[in-house]
Amino acid sequence: MELVKAVPLGAILTFVVALLIGSQGSKGGELAIFHVEIYSYDFWWSWPLFFGGTALAWGIMMLQR
Repeated sequence: MELVKAVPLGAILTFVVALLIGSQGSKGGELAIFHVEIYSYDFWWSWPLFFGGTALAWGIMMLQR
């Protein structure tokens, strides 16, 4: 159940960090930040950052269990 709760937190972390780094024109090196356009919405995303943020949130939730 903690993993399900951790996914939105990982997405929020990814959205904020990728927005800050991607809007400056950087790719973030190992973070592999890229520009995404879905319908009329544009945003920055990074799969490595998403998985890392989700794992971090999941680990913190498991420690609090």
